Amino acid sequence: MGRRVSETEPPDAPLSPGLYIVATPIGNLGDITLRAVETLRRCDGVACEDTRVTGKLLKHLGISKPLWRYDDHAGPRDRERLVESIRSRAMVLVSDAGTPLVSDPGYRLVNAVRQEGLPVTVIPGACAAVAGLTLSGLPNDRFLFAGFLPVKDKSRADVLASLSGIDATIVFYETAPRLVKSLTAIAAAMPYREVAVARELTKLHEECRRGLPAGLIAWYEAHPPKGEIVLLVGPPVDHGHEEIDPDALLRAALAEAKPSQAAAQVAKATGMDRRDLYARAMELQKG
Repeated sequence: MGRRVSETEPPDAPLSPGLYIVATPIGNLGDITLRAVETLRRCDGVACEDTRVTGKLLKHLGISKPLWRYDDHAGPRDRERLVESIRSRAMVLVSDAGTPLVSDPGYRLVNAVRQEGLPVTVIPGACAAVAGLTLSGLPNDRFLFAGFLPVKDKSRADVLASLSGIDATIVFYETAPRLVKSLTAIAAAMPYREVAVARELTKLHEECRRGLPAGLIAWYEAHPPKGEIVLLVGPPVDHGHEEIDPDALLRAALAEAKPSQAAAQVAKATGMDRRDLYARAMELQKG
């Protein structure tokens, strides 16, 4: 039950009452769609996580609208107030960055609006999880978005253990201060799976590093990361220690490391002889 923002309607005509889910940029402000800008210009108000963040975006776009705070601390009364407003107004829902409802509390509002039989329309756009997946080059025919890993060590380990058997690329959101801890937990739960760290997506210092967990731990311990992070774990390449493919692991490590470093990473992850792995890494590098 949604309504399309039609390009045949007058550009300044008010939108029909309902909830409009609008994706916003995840970094580069140029990554907002024309349809999203049009919706923001024609709506009656905007529900957002942080009014300061959304206020800056609207100012950049030359738009002024009433802002309603709706974040993790929003309760039933906040939702009731928004739902009541949506009966007669066109309200936009945004997150601080990217697509609303992806690891944010917006799904409760959408669910409440749908239960009341009110229109819900989506205006798609940037999403960090999808951007990180496409940038990483990891298999994307099957993937699982798993949100943020828990903060506590045991809970984090439990979650990773529950996901370790999944034959798909797993996508997490992570913060820079917790990255090394999460990589360490991944190294314990899934030491042979290739990992990618996509950081500062769409911004000036965008980067994506791939390799085995052990190698990425060493890198980010020496180069503490900054910014928002999408952390991806590739699908398993083996189903047991006897079936480990050292060439596959070495190729993954060689994507970001020298042969000696790649051999050290694979040796640490598998217990194989480092000198043998180094010799094989040199052969693989020569082609």
